[in-house]
Amino acid sequence: MINRRTFLTGSITVTLLGSPLFSALAEKKKKRNLVVISLRGGMDGLSAVPPIDPKLEKFRPDILVKKTLPLTSDFALHPSLKNFHNAWKQGKAAIVHATNIPYTMRSHFEGQDLMESGGHKPFAEYTGWLGRGMETANLDGLAIALPMPLILRSKANLDNYFPTKLSTPSPDIMKRVASTYPEDSNLRSTIQRVIMRPYSMLSGKGSRKAHKLAGTAAKALSKANGPRVAVFDMNGFDTHAAQGGANGEHADKLYNLDKIFGTLQKNLGPTYEDTLIVTLTEFGRKIEQNGGNGTEHGYGTAVLMIGGLVKKAQVYSDWPGLNRKNLFEGQDLNSTTDARSIYCSAMAMVFETDFEKLKRQVFWNDPIIDLQDKLFNV
Repeated sequence: MINRRTFLTGSITVTLLGSPLFSALAEKKKKRNLVVISLRGGMDGLSAVPPIDPKLEKFRPDILVKKTLPLTSDFALHPSLKNFHNAWKQGKAAIVHATNIPYTMRSHFEGQDLMESGGHKPFAEYTGWLGRGMETANLDGLAIALPMPLILRSKANLDNYFPTKLSTPSPDIMKRVASTYPEDSNLRSTIQRVIMRPYSMLSGKGSRKAHKLAGTAAKALSKANGPRVAVFDMNGFDTHAAQGGANGEHADKLYNLDKIFGTLQKNLGPTYEDTLIVTLTEFGRKIEQNGGNGTEHGYGTAVLMIGGLVKKAQVYSDWPGLNRKNLFEGQDLNSTTDARSIYCSAMAMVFETDFEKLKRQVFWNDPIIDLQDKLFNV
């Protein structure tokens, strides 16, 4: 049984998945990559991307983010997000603000299930929106994780793998072993999948530190016949106390996130231009600070996007404002954009699959909107 502390804190993990045998498709289309970074605990969008509004200081006198990085006349950026800001200045980073999945009950367990499944009721779905999206796009692949994360589960032909301290035989040896089995043998197919795994994952010498994982993932994604989907899991965004402003618990988490941004950009090389990196969280935080200089569970938040497939530097939002009458239940930033519109649009663009088809087969034809032309280089 997993306890609450284990669920909300812990190390950073990464899952790589997506058509390893991409060469046949690559003859006709350029490989695009999608990286999803799950920020578990409820990332505070009002801290990461604070609106330039004097009302925010009244709500948060002790945790207001100061010395922010400039974005637009209406929004600023947390100073921990320096790599993101550099990408912004290059026109390769954007934000969707006042957004979230349509979940308002403030439970981590329910919210995180729904952010992965994309469903309507907690624990009602056994597959995830990204797994269903890959299945719809006819992509199979390799997952480096144990067990398979909910977000990636589907009925498609997926392979699970979790790095251990044991070493795997060299690719040459495995190729010779595979050649002894018939072409249509399941065992031969399995061995071929193993051969496609990043060698650092096979050797048992890999690291699970954030920047090391990001470096390994980027090098795998950069290969023409490598995986094209990566999912990072970051814990610890449940900042009920000592959240801080420019410094503190939340700032530390954003710094780790930004380190992943920077490491991915550096190690992806030219493939960065064909990559979209996007964040995911279960909800935002209340607008008012609590007695412990933290924030409670809220609703609306911000989604950060970075990579060469971002259309331009922008804060895309139907901004509801911070007047009490416009807050959700009088206490939270409202959500005016269903975040599933972002993720469905991202899959349509990266997987080059019809948005309406994904909308039907992944999100049950819910009233989400196609944002490809507004957010991405299509």
